[in-house]
Amino acid sequence: MTIQQAQQDVDAWIKTTGVRYFSELTNMAILTEEVGELARIMARTYGDQSFKESDRSRNMSDEMADVLWVLLCLANQTGVDLTEALQKNFEKKTKRDTERHQKNEKLK
Repeated sequence: MTIQQAQQDVDAWIKTTGVRYFSELTNMAILTEEVGELARIMARTYGDQSFKESDRSRNMSDEMADVLWVLLCLANQTGVDLTEALQKNFEKKTKRDTERHQKNEKLK
């Protein structure tokens, strides 16, 4: 599945099963919530926190998919073509960081 197809599939699902998009502000709040849920799993899996019993049923890949889903919703709502945006972002980072990371002593 391409990013463009994912955007189209989310849009189709929202317009049928989901009835309509939540407002952009609501979706921004939901995105923040979903990122927090992912952060919780990451902190317990890779960080120093221990799992609570309620955390054990959480699935990292599902939480990542939730984050992506809401991001796709926001892109659709605001007219952002994420494929184009990502391509431009690669170009920006490549131009800006051509030598930056190679010269970073902290990364060696």
